[in-house]
Amino acid sequence: MSGQIRILVADDHPLMRSGIAAEINAEPDMSVVASAGDGEEALTLFRAQRPDVSLIDLRMPKMNGLDLLSAIRADFPGARVIILTTSSGDVHAIRAFRLGAAGYLLKHMLRGDLVTTIRDIHAGKRRIPDEVAQLLAQHAVDEHMTPREIDVLNKVALGRSNKIIGSELSISEHTVKAHLKTILAKLGASDRTHAVTIAMRRGFLDTQQ
Repeated sequence: MSGQIRILVADDHPLMRSGIAAEINAEPDMSVVASAGDGEEALTLFRAQRPDVSLIDLRMPKMNGLDLLSAIRADFPGARVIILTTSSGDVHAIRAFRLGAAGYLLKHMLRGDLVTTIRDIHAGKRRIPDEVAQLLAQHAVDEHMTPREIDVLNKVALGRSNKIIGSELSISEHTVKAHLKTILAKLGASDRTHAVTIAMRRGFLDTQQ
């Protein structure tokens, strides 16, 4: 129908996609014009359909939500994209907005906020959940984690010892210990397990759902 907000939904869970589509299609001013189960399919459908607003899951096979967002915005700078996620981590949110996301929506908020968020984004506004905004403010002055520190932390999350981490990253065991000391300080963690827990919650480590 003319004047409707045309929407693409990308999520690797069929029930989530169908639930979102049902809620959207029940509204007289919007409709789902494309539905994708992975990032590569979503990019192909975006190029074919040129939707007004895209709802993109943060974690998907073949191409994750942030890589998809980056690819879309590279070719279509005016694209309006809302990232969907179960994680309120501030790091993911920062990355999403730096890449050009217009909105960030937690999945537990979909029932109450989905339609309003779509209309706001279509109208040129930006939307970020209060709980994510509070985390962003809380960590605004935190020291950034370096790529090497994140490499080390990823290895720790896999259960590697300092010696094995050093071997796999081609650095000395002493250097690994130094990185871990800095990581604990930056995250306010009491030990390496605590550091992994904090890093996962905030979005420093990529974990699959």
